[in-house]
Amino acid sequence: MRRLVVFLLLLALAPAAAPAAGLPMSKTFIGQEKFQQLMNRGYREGWAKLPLGERVNKFALALRGTPYVNYTLELHDTIEAPSVNMKGMDCWTLFEIALCMGRLVALHPPPYSPQEMLRLIELDRYRGGRCTGRFDSRLHHLEDWIQDNERRGLVKDITPSLGGKKLHRRMAYMGEKPNLYRQLRADPSMVPEFIRIENELSRRGITYIPKSQVPHIESKLRNSDIICIVTTWHGTYTSHVGLASRDKNGVLRFLHASKNHRKVVLDDRLSDYLKKFSKHAGIFVARPLELPSR
Repeated sequence: MRRLVVFLLLLALAPAAAPAAGLPMSKTFIGQEKFQQLMNRGYREGWAKLPLGERVNKFALALRGTPYVNYTLELHDTIEAPSVNMKGMDCWTLFEIALCMGRLVALHPPPYSPQEMLRLIELDRYRGGRCTGRFDSRLHHLEDWIQDNERRGLVKDITPSLGGKKLHRRMAYMGEKPNLYRQLRADPSMVPEFIRIENELSRRGITYIPKSQVPHIESKLRNSDIICIVTTWHGTYTSHVGLASRDKNGVLRFLHASKNHRKVVLDDRLSDYLKKFSKHAGIFVARPLELPSR
């Protein structure tokens, strides 16, 4: 009965949408054994009783060493579906997976199903919390992801409260270069929607903390705050994402799926990490929230 209540809660957290043509579980959920092991470990070690940020941090730290693999979401030319790959992650899928595992472990005792995890991923990854089966229902830009998830009570953009400054930049990389995306090559009718989204993000702008100011605000960050790296590149605002994680000495470090290290790592102090790369201009920060009780 409790599992049914949880399932109905997950369904209620987003409005109804047309069902998407599915892909087989063998494609949409890679590494079910690892998923079950980590979920069972989390419950056994009492992670379910911790605040959300601490739960997510525990799962993210447990994922250290997972290989860095890009394009794990690009499963099909014309069918978009929620997916999980526990055997290979990029910067975005690492924080998504850790966040959703942290939410799931607190919902009920074991066993945990892949279907529940995929529903939580759908809630996080897709506009309005629903995958329509189309590529354009996925939130592809961190700036858009934060606004959509904040509107639904799933995260809070805490950057303004940290003293962030406004930045406007013209975004155009998906709408103007659809040939780089297999789904847009397969269905060019979606290109105008990406142009519309990127035009809106250009007009809206972002609030960010310049990297010279990050040492002064690190004390205000918590475990599993989502750290979006603002880049100096033109045509986009962000180039990378990871999680804040305090080590046993209280140092706020950057936990991420690293292309340079080729795996998930607990990297340097956040401000020191930013200084190492001239392309990093600063950060904006989203704080994960518990699932709404409605």
